[in-house]
Amino acid sequence: MSQHILTAVAWPYANGPRHIGHVSGFGVPSDIFSRYQRMAGNKVLMVSGTDEHGTPIQVQADKEGVSARELADRYNRVIAEDLTSLGLSYDLFTRTTTDNHYAVSQEIFKGLFANGYIFPRTTMGAVSPTTGRTLPDRYIEGTCPICGYDGARGDQCDNCGNQLDPVDLINPRSRINGETPKFIETEHFMLDLPAFAEVLGSWLQSKQGEWRPNVLKFSLNLLGDLQPRAISRDLDWGVPIPLDGWRDRDDKRLYVWFDAVIGYLSASIEWARRSGDPDAWRQWWQNPDARGYYFMGKDNIVFHSEIWPAMLLGYNGEGSRGGTPGSLGKLALPSEVVSSEFLTMEGRKFSSSRSVVIYVRDFLARYDADALRYYIAVAGPENQDTDFTWSEFVNRNNGELVAAWGNLVNRSISMAAKNFGAVPEPGDLTDADRALLARSRDAFPAVGAELGRSRFKNAVTEAFDVVRDANRYLAEQEPWKLKDDPERVKSILHVALQVVDDAKTLLTPFLPTSSNKIHAMLGGEGVWSGMPRIDEVDENGGTPYPVITGDYTGAATWASQPIHPGVPLAPPTPLFPKLDPKIVDEELARLGE
Repeated sequence: MSQHILTAVAWPYANGPRHIGHVSGFGVPSDIFSRYQRMAGNKVLMVSGTDEHGTPIQVQADKEGVSARELADRYNRVIAEDLTSLGLSYDLFTRTTTDNHYAVSQEIFKGLFANGYIFPRTTMGAVSPTTGRTLPDRYIEGTCPICGYDGARGDQCDNCGNQLDPVDLINPRSRINGETPKFIETEHFMLDLPAFAEVLGSWLQSKQGEWRPNVLKFSLNLLGDLQPRAISRDLDWGVPIPLDGWRDRDDKRLYVWFDAVIGYLSASIEWARRSGDPDAWRQWWQNPDARGYYFMGKDNIVFHSEIWPAMLLGYNGEGSRGGTPGSLGKLALPSEVVSSEFLTMEGRKFSSSRSVVIYVRDFLARYDADALRYYIAVAGPENQDTDFTWSEFVNRNNGELVAAWGNLVNRSISMAAKNFGAVPEPGDLTDADRALLARSRDAFPAVGAELGRSRFKNAVTEAFDVVRDANRYLAEQEPWKLKDDPERVKSILHVALQVVDDAKTLLTPFLPTSSNKIHAMLGGEGVWSGMPRIDEVDENGGTPYPVITGDYTGAATWASQPIHPGVPLAPPTPLFPKLDPKIVDEELARLGE
């Protein structure tokens, strides 16, 4: 039975271009998952956008001598173009600076406030002594008062996982210029997280055996120290606070993390309106059979397994204070939080300021998008921190994509095209023929089960085992030596082409661009797997902005489809370029510049 599947993808921050470490956490895994779910017959809604509010945007804008809006406009477009080039199949990739997002964010605030889960409190806020501007929690570092870790941030310690407040840090310092922040009294609105401790605990416990162990363990450990958390900031760039006496103030806005997680809902609502059915989003947010999967890097787990669920529970009136759902109705909690670990680069943490980085745009200008997608799937940070090295990238491209998969496709199609000009009719099949065909068919439920559980490395490894078995089959059958037995050659090549077609399908979630090429090489017509595009849209006749969208209703289905004898075949073109090993030295030299 078809299900509604929400793929909620972490919102990349629009203060600069994204690097390959970013897309290994939120981008490629979410697209692999979504493409598989569509092929399996489910109704997928994949949404995200650029996160454009908060002090970091203002800080970067000041550095570049532009307004916050100008900066957000620029990087919204850069990021949208890069993610499109990577083949990420968003139904809608939008932005947080839309009127729609403002309205939905304010509605969630009002619902939480009406149910008693938001309250005002005077707190100590950090400001820069030199500029007078508020410093966001994540822009303050110091020593953790709980575990003693020296690199703790003002909102949490990545070493022990505890939630922190900047004023509690030992020897706090600004990450912007190293100065010691000044703490002053300021009034803010707080989200009463302790009011959700019991219901969050029960909800998280129900995920035992379903979530990745690292995500669940981290989330459960946070329950013992939930504290009220500020959801407003002293800033003029962001969503206004929707209360009398506050909405017209130019010095208070909703905290960027609060409105960013609401973006999953606001993007769904925007998509529905643009689709022509304003209520269509409800099938993914209020249908009891729908499932919602949230993809991000591990530094964002707390926002998706604690804070966003608490906000939804509070809006639904399901915390310790009770309440009633707001005007949008009762909203669904995440079904799973799919978090990846960190990707480092040549043994070092990604750092734009230290030039230890390769941006998505620069990577794709030199190398194939599917090659990067494959690397992330097979060697990325799915369950543990992983190091990207140029030598491994070259080895996997040349040894697996070129020598194994590309070689199988090329020699199978080229032999059939040269000898018969079309897909050959098979004769009597041998045990070896039938064994390979069964192996190929049996891979669909095995690979699909791994993809459905977001176990991408296991899935792509299983799919590539089919490729290796097919190469072994051709090496053993040696059709190029059977010049006196054309009927046997026909059977061998028919089997090989059938397995190429099957493997193309198995690899489509990982390698959509090359799978589309193989579909055409095998005589397929029309679109196999839809690719994203950028549309220019506006709100009520305002300034146009780019969104990623697409028609993903291609022919791709998660099943072995019989190939048809007689379909014309043309000599194939190489599927992947072989990389010169010397690029390792060249890329390492770039890192050292």
